[in-house]
Amino acid sequence: MSGAGEKGSTTKTPADFLKSIRGRPVVVKLNSGVDYRGILACLDGYMNIAMEQTEEYVNGQLKNKYGDAFIRGNNVLYISTSKRTLGEGA
Repeated sequence: MSGAGEKGSTTKTPADFLKSIRGRPVVVKLNSGVDYRGILACLDGYMNIAMEQTEEYVNGQLKNKYGDAFIRGNNVLYISTSKRTLGEGA
């Protein structure tokens, strides 16, 4: 009845999603509203995030570029895969 036994269906957890996006461009939105866009290097169980080629956006405007960045997990609102390439702007 739960639908778990359907043919061809696989259950994907949030942890599976996070593992699958390592090394890919992501957007990390903080509770403050600031966006960080870059390559997801790694993250841990507390949602602490290490990024490479990081760009900081405030109100959609590029404010700064960092080589590497570390974001503490309690500041993260969400992580999203980026559809655009880095450097394209907002």
